[in-house]
Amino acid sequence: MKALVTGGAGFIGSHLCERLIADGVGVTVIDDLSTGKYENIGHLEGHERFRLVIDTVLNKTLMEELVKDADVVYHLASAVGVSLIIDQPVKTIETIVGGTDVILCAARRYRKRVLITSTSEVYGKGSKVPFAEGDDTVQGATTIRRWAYANAKALDEFLAFAHWHESRLPVICVRLFNTVGPRQTGQYGMVVPRFVRQALQGHPITVYGDGEQSRCFCHVLDSVEGLVRLMNSSAATGQLVNIGNPEEVTMNALAERVRTLAASQSAVRHIPYAEVYADGFEDMRRRVPDISLAQRLVGFNPARSLEVILRDVIAATRTSCGR
Repeated sequence: MKALVTGGAGFIGSHLCERLIADGVGVTVIDDLSTGKYENIGHLEGHERFRLVIDTVLNKTLMEELVKDADVVYHLASAVGVSLIIDQPVKTIETIVGGTDVILCAARRYRKRVLITSTSEVYGKGSKVPFAEGDDTVQGATTIRRWAYANAKALDEFLAFAHWHESRLPVICVRLFNTVGPRQTGQYGMVVPRFVRQALQGHPITVYGDGEQSRCFCHVLDSVEGLVRLMNSSAATGQLVNIGNPEEVTMNALAERVRTLAASQSAVRHIPYAEVYADGFEDMRRRVPDISLAQRLVGFNPARSLEVILRDVIAATRTSCGR
């Protein structure tokens, strides 16, 4: 079995590559290293079943060759993080939609099985909690850059299922809910690594807004388990599936738990959204996954609690910072 992993040098992609190699799968990674890091997969170079190609998924000629040579395609390449989306909306839209179009067209030609990672952001401002795959999505105005990522990912899903409808291309779309763990960077706005780094450095832990907005966090190894199971399940073909951990926490409570587990004296400081992002930034109060479909299809149940997640991130950050 040979797998192509786009965005394989990224946080989730690198853990997926390790898992696939451990399972005996040959892995080819394509990544332009714009948000991914060579350090994430450098230790895999030289392995007989691993190959790294540094280029963009927008390179149609190259992608034709790579998709043709693979048995399955995990499409993870994407712009990531709220900060990047706000600062570079054109790149966000072009990378997401253009890259997915290239992948799906090549996969259609060579009849390759494709798993596309989408995001819980697609649920937008929906108020029905927990979020289930068949729920309506509620998006903000197109004049607010915040929603470019969600809408681009939604278009990815529409495109994937259009291919499924027209040619029965074997596709799966997975909406990931806040995947976190070792190797994730806070550079693009991810809250857990940002809180952890601030706590370990003794800096104020900065909570945006009133801090009563809540999220659910899934350990990267649990998310990878879900991705692999879905790719290997014929029942998942043509399906849209949530992967996440339903354990919910407010940002205020998260900051306190990080401070406690890191044995930090950092204060918690609240910052208005307007000081961090552009005027008119919109956020959601709650985002909780309904994972019953993933449970029915492949028996998915996250094995790691929020405390385990935080301890793993704290330990990894201490090592990287020498603290």
